[in-house]
Amino acid sequence: MKDSQRTVQFNSTGNNYVSNYVSTTKYNIATFFPKFLGEFFSKYPNLFFLLIALLQQIPTISPTSRWGNTIPLSFILILSGGRELLEDSKRRMQDQQLNSSSIKVLNNHTFKPIAWRDLKVGDIVKIENNESIAADIVILSSSEPDAMCYIETANLDGETNLKIRQGLPETADILTPEAVSAISGHIVTELPNSSLYTFEANLTLNGKQIPLSPKQLLLRGAQLRNTRWVYGIVVFTGHETKLMKNSSTTPVKYTKVERMVNTQIIFLFFLLLAMSIVCTIGQYFAEVRKHHPTSFIFLVSLSDQSLTNFLTFICLYNSMIPISLVVTVELVRFALCMFINNDLDMYYDVSDTPAVARTSTLIEELGQVDFIFSDKTGTLTRNVMEFKIASIAGRMYSDLDESEAAKYFSENPDYLTYADMKKDKDAGMNSQHIDNFMSLLAVCHTVIPEHDEKDPTKIKYQASSPDEAAFVEGASLLGYKFHTRRPRSVTISVDGVDRDYDILCVNEFNSDRKRMSVIVRAPDGQVKLLIKGADSVMFPRINHGTEFIKKTEEQLESFAAIGLRTLVLAYRDIPEDEFRLWFRKFEDANAQINGRQDALDAAAELIENELVLVGATAIEDKLQEGVPDTIATLMKGGIKVWVLTGDRQETAINIGYSCKLINSDMAMMICNEETLEGTKAYLLKNLNQLKQELNIKPQNKFWKHFWAGIRKSDGKFDKDLALIIDGKTLTHALDPSINEIFLELALMCKAVVCCRVSPLQKALVVSLVKENVAGSITLAIGDGANDVSMIQAAHVGVGISGMEGLQAARSADFAIGQFRFLRKLLLVHGSWAYSRVSKVILMSFYKNIVMYFAQFSYTLTNNFSAQTLFEQWVGVSSYNIVWTFLQPVAVGLLDQFVPAQLLDKYPQMYKLGRKSQFYNHKVFLQWIFNSLLHSVFIFYLWVFTFSTGDILADGRVGDNWVFGIMNYSTIIVTVTIKMFLMVDTMSFLVGVALFGSVIFYAIGYPLYAYLVPLWFKASQELTNTNPVIFFSSTFWLSIVVFPVIVNIRDIVWKFYKRTYAPQPYHIAQESFKYNVPDYRPKSEWFQKTIQKVKSIQKNRRKHTGFAFSQSQGISESVLGYDSTLPKPIG
Repeated sequence: MKDSQRTVQFNSTGNNYVSNYVSTTKYNIATFFPKFLGEFFSKYPNLFFLLIALLQQIPTISPTSRWGNTIPLSFILILSGGRELLEDSKRRMQDQQLNSSSIKVLNNHTFKPIAWRDLKVGDIVKIENNESIAADIVILSSSEPDAMCYIETANLDGETNLKIRQGLPETADILTPEAVSAISGHIVTELPNSSLYTFEANLTLNGKQIPLSPKQLLLRGAQLRNTRWVYGIVVFTGHETKLMKNSSTTPVKYTKVERMVNTQIIFLFFLLLAMSIVCTIGQYFAEVRKHHPTSFIFLVSLSDQSLTNFLTFICLYNSMIPISLVVTVELVRFALCMFINNDLDMYYDVSDTPAVARTSTLIEELGQVDFIFSDKTGTLTRNVMEFKIASIAGRMYSDLDESEAAKYFSENPDYLTYADMKKDKDAGMNSQHIDNFMSLLAVCHTVIPEHDEKDPTKIKYQASSPDEAAFVEGASLLGYKFHTRRPRSVTISVDGVDRDYDILCVNEFNSDRKRMSVIVRAPDGQVKLLIKGADSVMFPRINHGTEFIKKTEEQLESFAAIGLRTLVLAYRDIPEDEFRLWFRKFEDANAQINGRQDALDAAAELIENELVLVGATAIEDKLQEGVPDTIATLMKGGIKVWVLTGDRQETAINIGYSCKLINSDMAMMICNEETLEGTKAYLLKNLNQLKQELNIKPQNKFWKHFWAGIRKSDGKFDKDLALIIDGKTLTHALDPSINEIFLELALMCKAVVCCRVSPLQKALVVSLVKENVAGSITLAIGDGANDVSMIQAAHVGVGISGMEGLQAARSADFAIGQFRFLRKLLLVHGSWAYSRVSKVILMSFYKNIVMYFAQFSYTLTNNFSAQTLFEQWVGVSSYNIVWTFLQPVAVGLLDQFVPAQLLDKYPQMYKLGRKSQFYNHKVFLQWIFNSLLHSVFIFYLWVFTFSTGDILADGRVGDNWVFGIMNYSTIIVTVTIKMFLMVDTMSFLVGVALFGSVIFYAIGYPLYAYLVPLWFKASQELTNTNPVIFFSSTFWLSIVVFPVIVNIRDIVWKFYKRTYAPQPYHIAQESFKYNVPDYRPKSEWFQKTIQKVKSIQKNRRKHTGFAFSQSQGISESVLGYDSTLPKPIG
């Protein structure tokens, strides 16, 4: 028992638990060097370069400069370390700012401010309005009646609507520092855990033990709203708070391309080993032939020397694996991130928020995303509800302007304005229905009115559901103003006249009932049932008002078709005797200990019938601008979108419809199981049914091969299904024993919505897909602290700088101002980055292999002597950093395989990146073969040219250095032409970089070869080589002809591919270049047809999104509230 609980003493120094200091940094002083160096050298290229740098320090082994790899590797190491420190310093500054925040703690009968980091378990604190909660705190009392308070939990569960928390009645009267100083006791709580929705504890106060529930707990990360102050006692601090239990450490992320490069580096390393072994063996036999040994001692000595020779050849050919690759790719990535940062199309002017690439290492991953995991509130929606349309007795009233009317009604809108509604009421037409409708909106709710202390006429409505607040505000604007709540009564003002309604009973909303009702005694003494709910549960209970049921149903269908959330409103007059009889049953149900909720639901069922239909409402849960189009476009690119939200199931489903993630043709699988066995049975049942449709044997481990099938089939396995699963069931679905079943079923669905999930569950869902779906790239996007774990778990994390703060944006790899900017970030910047980085990597491998395989060819012809073909400084060292540096960089920065407008217009081209068509092992091997071919051709063409001897036609002597320089010059021209052939969009700057580099070499090399040996006494092997080379007509003819001969195969292959086997992007390039018009039928031509289809679909619609959700158990708190009482100062 001791291991499962902890005791918290009030104001005691004996509570030895963790401090409230929180750190989200990746490193500290002790861990930076081992952790950073471990990560740095876990990349195979860096480890290889370290080995070569060490070998180069041994003069007897290395034929190259000892600083050849040490200097560039040190530069990369310092650059990478600096970047890591810079990023971590930003996290440290944010931590320091948060840990230094102030909170008031009780000390000697007064509340004194201290820093958050100094807060301890057991401290009694005072939290004031708009302050963030510093730790997990149990409420004692507040400035509101009955110790109530309002909190915003957007950072925890994504919901921006205010929630009510309430202290115990036993502590509600502790309203002064003196009173709170006088209390003594302790709290026995459960151990710290990650569950946001549970809390088990007992408060012992003055010898009396009182149970505590989540209703009394304020969680770290929440904010106090519209409440002057709250007294509370700290129970969990620092990394033991529920928020921090849901967080994860900053991960190390590697891109798919990087992982592929690591594998290919291993291949090149074995190629390097093979070349070195061949040369070592060749040198061994060359020595044997040279000395004709007869003694055993000579052979043993030669064998011992072979190891040294082997290491020498390793050093000689080490640049087959280009160290310049790392520098070039990092430079290109950094510049591409700058393009994102300065893209005005992704600048959100409303909040002055530009797009920000917070890390450059993941830029190409944006072009290969397979799954998007999105938060809902603040990411897809604005969490702003607007009351749009009222349907009263079959007549629609609204104040839509022309643009909104065109949006909501495709044909002639049959609706009246609210001004017409007032006229109808005054004229007696529909007046009783109008009064019933508006009175029901103003009375049937659990909203609390907050009067502005400076201007009491101003009222702010506090509601657990933003839908309810929208209804009450809408009614207020239309003349039915709710202004006072007392225990068991509410008062509304109608045209300046107050009406008092006694609240006799509240039947709460829940997911099964899908409705909420209140029983009131109206001002005329009549007992009335006022009820609102989803049409699916309301219409079967309506027996009166049937003359306009059909009309109302048609209107609800039209509302749902355009994404509005609806409710049906009805009432019933209840005879006094019937009410008294029913109320006894209600009280009996409420007194039950076991099965209370089921008993209350059954009691409500008895009274909620024989209803009179009043009308219906339509509310818009406003999406962020462009969300439906963005989701639809990304899905056309083959990306699967999953919504992971802390919202209730009904809200999540409605938003799924609004943002077009779910449509009415989809069959919905709603999984709300209570047990592991039930969850497994439900998932298996649906999975086996789908497998039968696809002719797959249920026992097959199909999921292991499923993703590969999806990638090849382009949606063949996608079914018109949406999987909806709640957080409790998801806990079971993520169990290792059945998570494969859940994953396989989810992959077969077009849409997946997980609701009521905790931050940790979001991360676990992302990790499930990331770790089990081979080759997939995941992207998580959110805007609150509750999304940080999910963002960090995904391959790519995108944060939105939104209403919920900057926590997500600060923890993400990329930050944007609105969800719609994700479209350009992925389709344009992502596609370009993937294409460009792929080309840079392939070019880097190509140009190094062309050069260094020539060295291998030279070794084969010079009796395996390990003599270098190229001069060290102007040849070997300058090759990658001077003569062939700008070509791949220019292509990596400026080349566009398809213009931006076409990538946006044809999102299907995004599949090129998802399928890794530009860079994969097959493409890599083709380039390696091509580079080996080019290198051999160049070398042996020059061997053939020099075959008559080392004396040139003019009598000058051409030694091995002249031969090497001629090879070297031809390689530079050949490589440049090859890179030119790779360019998809030639621009002036790309042309300058490509051919300017050749011109720069033509000028720079002769100057170096003449001046450096003369003035600096270095590179003596180049002395007097200029006249031999540059006065030779053979050289000038060869340097023009040889590169063309070498690249002729590439030119022919490029022509064949474009002419006879074009890729989709080839066609797009030509259509753009020649301005070929798009003959696809324009959408406006089909407007009338689309409207006809919509009208047909209405007849078979199964979903009309209902706009209502409410926290269970809230009515008890609200019914006891008195808005007329003065608030204590505290």
